[in-house]
Amino acid sequence: MTIESKDYRAAPGKKVDLSKWPTIVDPYYDSPKQYKEFLHKHMEKLSSLQQLLYAAHSYALLLIFQGMDGAGKDGAIRHVMSGVNPEGCEVFSFKQPSTEELDHDFLWRTTCRLPERGRIGIFNRSYYEEVLVVRVHPEILRSQGLPEELCDEKDIWQQRYGSIVDLEKHLHRNGTQMVKIFLHLSREEQRKRFLARIDEPEKNWKFSTSDIHERKYWKDYMKAYEDCFHATSTYHAPWYVVPADDKENARLIVSQIVHDALGGLRMAYPKTTVKRRHELQAIKKQLVH
Repeated sequence: MTIESKDYRAAPGKKVDLSKWPTIVDPYYDSPKQYKEFLHKHMEKLSSLQQLLYAAHSYALLLIFQGMDGAGKDGAIRHVMSGVNPEGCEVFSFKQPSTEELDHDFLWRTTCRLPERGRIGIFNRSYYEEVLVVRVHPEILRSQGLPEELCDEKDIWQQRYGSIVDLEKHLHRNGTQMVKIFLHLSREEQRKRFLARIDEPEKNWKFSTSDIHERKYWKDYMKAYEDCFHATSTYHAPWYVVPADDKENARLIVSQIVHDALGGLRMAYPKTTVKRRHELQAIKKQLVH
């Protein structure tokens, strides 16, 4: 099985037409058993790389997951990251901003949750909601308490893209590796998953009437995502458009992308000094005798 991460990367500076990006590709596994084997191997590799990330204590990794409702963000995070040490990994899910959060700039609430060196941070939705949901529903923008002269919809999206790119450049310069994943789901597959949430009692809790309401704005969301990728997919913080109609395949692709991001960092375990070796040998003698 060979998964090439670059095949799913949105090229920096180039326009993205999501209608030309597949929502499903040939599976990288031949059976459910093989899928589990492949995912387990990926998880073992990620676990080793996470341990190295923690020990080296030079870099942090930030993973951002975006996608339409039902795209499988929760499942991808749960399955792909289940093998890593929870002490070195934190997941934050960003819902509707609180009153306190609205009293700050749009990047404030996520900046407070950025990962420390040696750790992995995962954003299930992120500051990108402010150029996606808010763009599709501009009435939200008007309720955010911004000065009227700063709410011009002709300028604000480009301004916010600029703020995001500047933040991500800053993070990169300070040792935070970023991977941004868009789970690309078809409208038809979303319909099937919503029906499953209604038909299967154990999934009823997942369903919200607002999910149906948002389907009316599908084209608007796709346009918002396309403009976003064009403006914010960069060499140091790329977007990956992952086909999401096949959940298992999507998880394998995501795990490979995360593996490649960690594996590409110049990390090494701290070297032991001569003084420290003498100390360890002295302790060893006490334990042996």
